[in-house]
Amino acid sequence: MTANILDGHAHAQIVIDKVASELDRLPRAPGLTVVLVGCDPASQIYVQSKVRMAERLGLRGEVERLPDDASEADLLARIDALNARDDIDGILIQLPLPAHIDALRVMAAVDPAKDVDGLHALNAGRLFHGDDALVPCTPLGCLRLIKAIRPDLTGAHAVVIGSSNIVGKPMAALLLQEQATVTQTHIHTRGISKICRQADILVSAVGKAGLVRGDWIKPQAIVIDVGTTRVEKPEGGYAVCGDVFFDEAVQVAGAITPVPRGVGPMTIACLMENTVKAAKARAARLQ
Repeated sequence: MTANILDGHAHAQIVIDKVASELDRLPRAPGLTVVLVGCDPASQIYVQSKVRMAERLGLRGEVERLPDDASEADLLARIDALNARDDIDGILIQLPLPAHIDALRVMAAVDPAKDVDGLHALNAGRLFHGDDALVPCTPLGCLRLIKAIRPDLTGAHAVVIGSSNIVGKPMAALLLQEQATVTQTHIHTRGISKICRQADILVSAVGKAGLVRGDWIKPQAIVIDVGTTRVEKPEGGYAVCGDVFFDEAVQVAGAITPVPRGVGPMTIACLMENTVKAAKARAARLQ
């Protein structure tokens, strides 16, 4: 028996439809700005996907571009200007940033009320306290996929591979809020395969192609693969591979996300949701 392959596009459409239904309740179309520093090809593709989805929904999407050699001061000044604009409800800083720029300082400069990627320390703190917050889009999308298969996570053992601020840590926090028992692993974890084999829910977000083999997976577990790694093909070109060795895992898991077309569409859908959420909160404060 093979696993249920979770179609990210189909699940994302459910979120998008809900977001679209809320737009008529707002006084104006929400505004989203994605800030892109440099010309990394993958980042440019991601940014265009986000802006296209915003425009398709009826949001006002725009891209602020800075060159690779832009100074941190230049970027912070651009963020200050976006914070002050009344027509912008959401600001997303496309990561990664060039090495000479302190990403944490940049994230701290974004108005928390416009931080639609949920990476400001205030939003992170609210999430860990169980308070209402703008939640990082990728782990939020992962949770939606998990709950589409298993709506009640009470008592489930969830294992998260990776401890980044972007995915690993907020993913663990979201699962804890759902009353799951969470084990967070990372590069220094010993006996990781044994730990993973105990997981009812396994989320991997480390960016190491094929790390998770079929014998790491508990039969019928829900497997969410956040990893995306470009791997060169022998015949030329490259393939995008996940952290999970899919051909093995699909024979063991109960449900699994493919790479691509799994978590990625959900990330963009949750970004649209966060932008509308931020716009609604700003509109309420202005009333």
